[in-house]
Amino acid sequence: MMQAKRAGHILSLENIRKVFGGVVAVDGLTVSVEKGSVTSVIGPNGAGKTTVFNLITGFLPPSAGRITYSGRVLNRLKPHHIASLGIARTFQGVRLFPQMSVLENVMVGRHLRSKTGIFSSSCLPPVLRQEENRIRQEAIDWLDFVGLKEYAEAVAGNLPFGNQRMLEIARALAIEPHLILLDEPAAGLNSRETIVMGELIEKIRQEQITVILVEHDMELVMDISDRVLVINFGRLIGDGTPETVQDDPDVIAAYLGE
Repeated sequence: MMQAKRAGHILSLENIRKVFGGVVAVDGLTVSVEKGSVTSVIGPNGAGKTTVFNLITGFLPPSAGRITYSGRVLNRLKPHHIASLGIARTFQGVRLFPQMSVLENVMVGRHLRSKTGIFSSSCLPPVLRQEENRIRQEAIDWLDFVGLKEYAEAVAGNLPFGNQRMLEIARALAIEPHLILLDEPAAGLNSRETIVMGELIEKIRQEQITVILVEHDMELVMDISDRVLVINFGRLIGDGTPETVQDDPDVIAAYLGE
């Protein structure tokens, strides 16, 4: 596996806590993520993994602690502000605009970096129409990156499920993130599609984009990760290389029971 050049931490979580009523979903989580790395977050169902993603991306506010991205505290920022800083994400369930074309779905993501709003694009003056054409071409380039260029004019909702996963990643990449969070990208994929997903994640890393993923497919995790974080009941119980983590007795107990 090609190792990207590292240059310090891009994301830090310091003593993060999230409480829903009387339920502690995340409990004192402290981790830092290196730039240019692929970090997998694993753990049993209900361990708090997706909650961590929601905290990082502003969909939930932390009950305590601090989240820092490239030196900036994210705690009180809204999701669209966090996205504009260069953090993109996907979701467990694919979230597309199913009636729009594949290309239009990616252009929606690209418009976050534009001077125009997508809904005003039908009546643009010439200078902004040029920008719209540039956005279209950049969206096509991202579709090519994930292997979907030939489907650009297809209706997004008609794509096979594996291609919908790829399309959601293309849309996330269109905002030109420095950090992308992938929530169970291999869920619902067959073995061949999972291999292609692993290859795509490696391509993303080679673009100097830091990747954090929540994933249950352990073969994929062990193949692509520089580092694996193991969460159970909202607490970090394992942290290390794939080889180290898979032999950790606390990790084995969390997955298999004692």
